[in-house]
Amino acid sequence: MHEITTAAAIDLKEKLLRIHEHWSPRVVAEMNDYQFKLAKVQGEFVWHAHEDTDEVFIILDGELVLEFRDHAVPLKAGQMYVVPKGVEHRPVAHGECAIMLVEPRGVVNTGDAGGAMTAPNDVWI
Repeated sequence: MHEITTAAAIDLKEKLLRIHEHWSPRVVAEMNDYQFKLAKVQGEFVWHAHEDTDEVFIILDGELVLEFRDHAVPLKAGQMYVVPKGVEHRPVAHGECAIMLVEPRGVVNTGDAGGAMTAPNDVWI
Protein backbone atom coordinates (compact mmCIF):
# COMPACT_ATOMS: atom_id res chain seq x y z
CA MET A 1 0.00 0.00 0.00
CA HIS A 2 1.18 3.50 -0.82
CA GLU A 3 1.81 5.77 2.14
CA ILE A 4 -0.70 8.60 2.17
CA THR A 5 0.36 11.94 3.57
CA THR A 6 -1.92 14.69 4.75
CA ALA A 7 0.77 17.38 4.81
CA ALA A 8 0.03 18.84 1.37
CA ALA A 9 -2.77 19.10 -1.14
CA ILE A 10 -2.57 16.91 -4.24
CA ASP A 11 -1.82 19.14 -7.22
CA LEU A 12 -3.63 17.56 -10.17
CA LYS A 13 -2.05 19.87 -12.75
CA GLU A 14 1.45 19.03 -11.50
CA LYS A 15 0.65 15.31 -11.52
CA LEU A 16 -0.69 15.52 -15.09
CA LEU A 17 2.57 17.16 -16.24
CA ARG A 18 4.35 13.96 -15.15
CA ILE A 19 2.18 11.70 -17.31
CA HIS A 20 3.55 11.20 -20.82
CA GLU A 21 1.78 8.05 -22.04
CA HIS A 22 -1.81 7.84 -23.25
CA TRP A 23 -4.28 5.35 -21.74
CA SER A 24 -2.03 4.59 -18.77
CA PRO A 25 -3.84 5.64 -15.56
CA ARG A 26 -1.79 6.67 -12.53
CA VAL A 27 -3.09 6.62 -8.96
CA VAL A 28 -2.98 9.92 -7.06
CA ALA A 29 -5.06 9.05 -4.00
CA GLU A 30 -7.15 6.39 -2.28
CA MET A 31 -10.32 6.63 -0.26
CA ASN A 32 -11.36 3.44 1.48
CA ASP A 33 -11.06 0.82 -1.29
CA TYR A 34 -11.39 3.35 -4.13
CA GLN A 35 -8.59 4.85 -6.18
CA PHE A 36 -8.49 8.25 -7.89
CA LYS A 37 -6.53 7.85 -11.12
CA LEU A 38 -5.30 10.46 -13.61
CA ALA A 39 -4.75 9.69 -17.27
CA LYS A 40 -4.09 11.41 -20.55
CA VAL A 41 -6.03 9.88 -23.40
CA GLN A 42 -6.09 10.34 -27.16
CA GLY A 43 -7.55 8.26 -29.97
CA GLU A 44 -9.81 5.24 -29.55
CA PHE A 45 -9.66 2.83 -26.64
CA VAL A 46 -10.87 -0.77 -26.78
CA TRP A 47 -14.48 -1.86 -26.29
CA HIS A 48 -14.73 -3.32 -22.79
CA ALA A 49 -16.86 -3.69 -19.67
CA HIS A 50 -16.20 -3.92 -15.95
CA GLU A 51 -18.47 -6.71 -14.74
CA ASP A 52 -18.11 -5.98 -11.02
CA THR A 53 -18.02 -2.20 -10.72
CA ASP A 54 -19.24 1.13 -12.01
CA GLU A 55 -16.58 3.45 -13.45
CA VAL A 56 -16.50 7.24 -13.07
CA PHE A 57 -15.00 9.49 -15.77
CA ILE A 58 -14.31 13.11 -14.75
CA ILE A 59 -13.06 15.32 -17.58
CA LEU A 60 -10.35 17.73 -16.40
CA ASP A 61 -9.22 19.13 -19.75
CA GLY A 62 -10.25 18.54 -23.35
CA GLU A 63 -13.15 16.47 -24.66
CA LEU A 64 -14.03 12.78 -24.55
CA VAL A 65 -16.84 10.75 -26.07
CA LEU A 66 -18.02 7.65 -24.25
CA GLU A 67 -19.34 5.36 -26.93
CA PHE A 68 -21.89 2.69 -26.15
CA ARG A 69 -23.29 0.14 -28.59
CA ASP A 70 -26.53 2.13 -29.00
CA HIS A 71 -25.55 5.74 -28.22
CA ALA A 72 -22.68 8.09 -27.34
CA VAL A 73 -22.18 10.59 -24.50
CA PRO A 74 -19.96 13.60 -25.33
CA LEU A 75 -18.13 15.07 -22.34
CA LYS A 76 -16.05 18.22 -21.91
CA ALA A 77 -13.94 19.71 -19.12
CA GLY A 78 -15.93 20.07 -15.93
CA GLN A 79 -18.30 17.18 -16.72
CA MET A 80 -18.48 13.62 -15.46
CA TYR A 81 -20.27 10.39 -16.26
CA VAL A 82 -20.80 7.11 -14.39
CA VAL A 83 -20.65 4.00 -16.58
CA PRO A 84 -22.75 1.31 -14.86
CA LYS A 85 -21.10 -2.02 -14.14
CA GLY A 86 -21.33 -4.56 -16.90
CA VAL A 87 -22.05 -1.97 -19.63
CA GLU A 88 -19.78 -2.23 -22.67
CA HIS A 89 -18.20 1.08 -23.58
CA ARG A 90 -15.32 2.67 -25.47
CA PRO A 91 -13.76 6.04 -24.62
CA VAL A 92 -12.67 8.11 -27.64
CA ALA A 93 -10.72 11.39 -27.59
CA HIS A 94 -10.07 13.12 -30.91
CA GLY A 95 -7.51 15.43 -29.24
CA GLU A 96 -5.55 14.91 -26.05
CA CYS A 97 -7.82 14.83 -23.01
CA ALA A 98 -6.99 14.71 -19.28
CA ILE A 99 -9.31 12.63 -17.13
CA MET A 100 -9.76 11.39 -13.60
CA LEU A 101 -11.12 7.89 -13.06
CA VAL A 102 -12.66 6.79 -9.78
CA GLU A 103 -12.89 3.04 -9.30
CA PRO A 104 -12.14 0.31 -6.77
CA ARG A 105 -8.51 -0.67 -6.22
CA GLY A 106 -7.47 -3.44 -8.61
CA VAL A 107 -9.70 -2.55 -11.57
CA VAL A 108 -7.90 -3.20 -14.86
CA ASN A 109 -8.28 -0.40 -17.42
CA THR A 110 -9.29 -2.75 -20.25
CA GLY A 111 -11.81 -4.62 -18.09
CA ASP A 112 -12.82 -7.89 -19.69
CA ALA A 113 -11.09 -7.15 -23.02
CA GLY A 114 -7.41 -7.44 -22.06
CA GLY A 115 -4.91 -6.96 -24.85
CA ALA A 116 -2.14 -4.56 -25.79
CA MET A 117 -3.80 -1.48 -24.23
CA THR A 118 -3.85 -3.01 -20.75
CA ALA A 119 -1.85 -0.71 -18.45
CA PRO A 120 0.05 -1.75 -15.36
CA ASN A 121 -2.24 -1.48 -12.36
CA ASP A 122 -1.73 0.34 -9.05
CA VAL A 123 1.02 2.65 -10.35
CA TRP A 124 1.28 5.81 -8.24
CA ILE A 125 2.45 9.21 -9.41
